[in-house]
Amino acid sequence: MTENNFEIKILYGTQSGTAKKYSEIFAEKAKEVADIVSVVNLADYDPEDLGTEKALCVFFVSTYTEGSAPETAKFFFEWLSEATVDFRVDKDFLRDLKYAVFGLADSAYGDNFNKAGKTLNLCLKKMQGKRVFPMGVGDASDEQEETFNKWTNKIIQHLKSKMAENVEYESTDEETVEKEVMDLEELGSLASKLKVKGDSSEVKEMVTPIVRESLQKQGYKIIGSHSGVKICRWTKSMLRGRGGCYKHTFYGIESHRCMETTPSLACANKCVFCWRHHTNPVGTEWKWKMDNAEFVLNGAIENHQKMIKQMKGVPGVGQERMDEAFEIKHCALSLVGEPIMYPEINQFVTLLHQKRISSFLVTNAQFPELITSLVPVTQLYVSVDAATKESLKKIDRPLFKDFWERFLASLSELSKKGQRTVYRLTLVKDFNVNELDNYIELVKRGQPDFIEIKGVTFCGYTGSNPLTMSNVPYHKEVVEFCKLFVSHLPDYELSCEHEHSCSILIAHKKFKIDNEWYTWIDYEKFHEFANSESSFTSLDYMTKTPSWALYGSNERGFDPNETRFYRKKASKDEPIDHGC
Repeated sequence: MTENNFEIKILYGTQSGTAKKYSEIFAEKAKEVADIVSVVNLADYDPEDLGTEKALCVFFVSTYTEGSAPETAKFFFEWLSEATVDFRVDKDFLRDLKYAVFGLADSAYGDNFNKAGKTLNLCLKKMQGKRVFPMGVGDASDEQEETFNKWTNKIIQHLKSKMAENVEYESTDEETVEKEVMDLEELGSLASKLKVKGDSSEVKEMVTPIVRESLQKQGYKIIGSHSGVKICRWTKSMLRGRGGCYKHTFYGIESHRCMETTPSLACANKCVFCWRHHTNPVGTEWKWKMDNAEFVLNGAIENHQKMIKQMKGVPGVGQERMDEAFEIKHCALSLVGEPIMYPEINQFVTLLHQKRISSFLVTNAQFPELITSLVPVTQLYVSVDAATKESLKKIDRPLFKDFWERFLASLSELSKKGQRTVYRLTLVKDFNVNELDNYIELVKRGQPDFIEIKGVTFCGYTGSNPLTMSNVPYHKEVVEFCKLFVSHLPDYELSCEHEHSCSILIAHKKFKIDNEWYTWIDYEKFHEFANSESSFTSLDYMTKTPSWALYGSNERGFDPNETRFYRKKASKDEPIDHGC
């Protein structure tokens, strides 16, 4: 390898932006050894140019759903795969290409781990490309950033040594390199086996430095090693007297006194409409260090109150509401992650109730056994994102192979809980709006007290999220879907709406007494039951719904005690920022 005009071309295929970020970091290091360094998106690179490429090509590619290449690199991968079996393409088409590959993947996805990286490496090798360094693999579940840094330092060191010797790289050198540095992918596999056979006392933290940094940029306050809290936009809104969230309208929570937190930042899905940017860990079981429930709750309250304090002086925030906000009355166990995965979730919920804080827990319906063992919560939600196996796989992108069976079992367990249960259904145009008959069957299975139907929120394109504004339904479209839905469910009716959130509440008729709805919650009565040993049902702590919250009211779910603010230049048919 000669020192003159040595060029390194870094090509990346990314879904969420991680491969691009690492490519740019690598580019800075590559300047230590190369005269020319460029970073190119595979979406902008013609694969036919590989045959005449003079630069050393370093690929950074992530693995997407079911082991596929990311969308930005789809054409590149398809062309390359076809070229390996096309008799019109020379078998040694890439004989002059020198390359290295770093794959970005997540071992939580099992057999599909680093499939895109492996495919790329195999295709380049089949057409006689010369790999100058062993393939690296950054595992999102196991110190990805540290692995990347080690791989980067070693390949730069290797290239420097070749330049010092002033010799061209030969393919036979790969054998020497293989002896010097074990392929990081193989090392990862070996390490996993060693963990099983060897010392199992080393348990890692869920939140790695790179995950922590990413979540903090999104406004999360990290608690310990696996929990987080974030102030909701509706908490801020009601603090300013500008209205509460749909849970204020449907169930009577005081939005400015609600804390949104999770004791588990990890999840078992990567839903396409998730507005948490897919920066959190994923897994099918708890495998990390664990903080106790009291530590997590105290940390959540402390950090939440600090964020509330920062609202002091904001226009519209009065002292009375500030004082009220410091006394937390509700806890939304949602945010990013799957809170029910936390091994001490029952202790956590019990501590909440002892402090007379209500609990609204959301689960993605992948842990039926944990739903069974869960202590009574104020309201238990299950996300029903699709009504068929195929569409659920497409929307939720679950880790479990038996995801559909788990989903159905979770709904069945919901029907046995006794306390208030809710199906949360997010409507996504072109994804799940045409499955009405199947949704009806799911309702019959779980027999929820309530069904929340909400238009999907578009939070901007993030790379990992394929949704656009065209997938966001208008409020009137959500209403029409709900009307059609209840026409097939004789025990349910439309009860409430929150137009600003593009949300409708369908309630079981048992909550309609003497032709009046009782969807709101008597929180004091709930705490009396929850902190005693007596059994109780969802009908024991209901209270009357105010007229302004009802479906069809002139207020459309907006509390008349609040002051409504309209966005400038927004037409009445324009999709609204729905919030949480």
